[in-house]
Amino acid sequence: MTARTSPMAPDPDQPQQSGGPNTKPTLLCGRGLSRHWGGLVAVNAVSITIERGSIHAVIGTNGAGKSTLINMLSGELAPTKGQIELLGQNVTNWSQPRRAKAGLGRSYQRTTIYPSFSVLENCRLAAQAQYPKPWRWWEDAQRCQQSLMAAHEATVKTGLKDLIHHPAGLLSHGQKRQLEIAMCLATRPQVLLLDEPLAGMGAEETERMLALLSELRQGHGILLVEHDMDAVFRLADCITVMVNGSVIAAGTPEWVRNSPEVRTAYLGDGEDDHG
Repeated sequence: MTARTSPMAPDPDQPQQSGGPNTKPTLLCGRGLSRHWGGLVAVNAVSITIERGSIHAVIGTNGAGKSTLINMLSGELAPTKGQIELLGQNVTNWSQPRRAKAGLGRSYQRTTIYPSFSVLENCRLAAQAQYPKPWRWWEDAQRCQQSLMAAHEATVKTGLKDLIHHPAGLLSHGQKRQLEIAMCLATRPQVLLLDEPLAGMGAEETERMLALLSELRQGHGILLVEHDMDAVFRLADCITVMVNGSVIAAGTPEWVRNSPEVRTAYLGDGEDDHG
């Protein structure tokens, strides 16, 4: 099935902007990204732009292609077609570790922490990937001042500084999600790809995470894949809507909220919806 394109939707072959003059520097750009598995088209000619100081949300129902898109941008999955640029460099053929070292951070739907290690040690291990010293094998990695400094900075930014010696496995669900973002920040990225950071959170934890993401907007470009529509419309500067692997709309939250096609295809506000 091919998704319909709204008459007002932007050209799908161009990176999607949030509208108005483009005054913010572009950090990550995907152009015409497609991913095929045989005859299955998971993502079809999707273009997207992540700018410094902005949160760009990608929404869509399960199977819309959101995870495939973020996996291509992060380097976990090679696109069948298209090009990816990070900080002005063509990184389409770069591995995930190489993109991470160049300034790309990623969190996952499922927690990927080391539960038996402390909060600080989790962050230090993440930071260590940015400061490898294989030629100095006799030195204790735990004494690497660069890694420790980056880890401490990440715990401060994410509100975990009072829990640095706490075993990660004993944190609350919301704190574990904060720790995942802290581990990303410990690598000192410029772009953050966040895959459902609010999943499974209660109201209080959600508010803390929303405040954190708002703060992280400054100095970073953020791609947010999220199902919590209230959070998306509160946070996002730009929203891309995917259906069946294709973009049906992209623009400001207000534009997306008022798009008849988006309301029908995703938000469930069809003419016969009386709920």
